[in-house]
Amino acid sequence: MELTFKEFLRGGKEQLATAGFPEVEAEHLLAHTLGLSRMDLHNPLTVENALAAIGDMTIVEETFWKLLDRRCAHEPLQYLTGVAYFRHLELKVGPGVLVPRPESELLVEAVLTHIEKLSGAVSVVDLGSGSGALALAIATEAPQTHVIAVEKSAEAIHWLKENVSFIDEKVRILESDVATALEGVKCDVVIANPPYIPDAQELPRDVADHEPAVALFGGADGMKAPRLFISTAGRLLKQGGFLAIEHHEDQGGAIADVLSADFTDILLHQDLTGRPRFTTAVRR
Repeated sequence: MELTFKEFLRGGKEQLATAGFPEVEAEHLLAHTLGLSRMDLHNPLTVENALAAIGDMTIVEETFWKLLDRRCAHEPLQYLTGVAYFRHLELKVGPGVLVPRPESELLVEAVLTHIEKLSGAVSVVDLGSGSGALALAIATEAPQTHVIAVEKSAEAIHWLKENVSFIDEKVRILESDVATALEGVKCDVVIANPPYIPDAQELPRDVADHEPAVALFGGADGMKAPRLFISTAGRLLKQGGFLAIEHHEDQGGAIADVLSADFTDILLHQDLTGRPRFTTAVRR
C-alpha cells in the first residue's frame, strides 16, 4: 500500500507541474483529503492508519483527483483546503473572503513593535477585517490589546466569525461600513488593508476568477477605498494614535499626500521583495 500511495502522490504532483503549479501543493491537497497535516504524509504509519480509517482507497482517489482538477482550474489552494496560514495562525477561509497574504505579516510586525512601547490596555480597530488575519494576529500576540474587527461583507463575516470563535473570542466583531463605523469612539491603533488595486489592473486567474472583487479593487486609481479608510482612521484615532495601512506598491506617494492633512511621522515600508507595501503614521 505504501508504494501505491507514493505513486498516487507522484501522479498528483506531475499533474500540477504540467499545469504550471508547484508540486508541493499536491501534498497539501492529499493531506486535506486524508484529514492529516502535510508533515503527516511523511510518516508511513500515520498515513496507513488514515487510509485504514477511511477504508476505501477509491474514495480517497476520487476526492484527490477532483481537488487536483479544481486547482488546475485556478481555484485557490486555500479555498480547496479551507485553511490559510498567517504568522502563527491557522485561519479558516473560503469563497467570499480574501486569502491573507504573507506581505501583510510585516504590517502586523510594525504594529506590534509600536504596541510594545505603550503602557496599559491598548485599543485596536481593524478596518475591513476580512478573515480576521490582522486582528487575530495582534490580539493573540499582544494580549494587552482590545481589538475590534470591522467588516461589512456578509460573506467575509461568516469566515471572520469562524476564526474569532476558534482563535480568540475576545475580539469584537462589528458588522458595519467603514465610513460610519464606531461613531464617537476613540482608539489607540487603527490597522487597515483596504481594497486598493486599480480597477484596470490584471490579476492572476486564481485571484481574478475566485477572490471577492469588493476586497480587491479600489476604483480607477485604486485610491477610493484607501482615502475612505484614512478618513475613518483620522476620526477614530486619539491624538498620537498609530495607523498602519497596506496599499499598492505604486501608491506610496498618494497615500502620504492624503495622510499629510491629519497625520505626522509618515513612513513608507517595504515588503520582503523590496516593494513599497504599507505606510505607518501618527495622528496629530
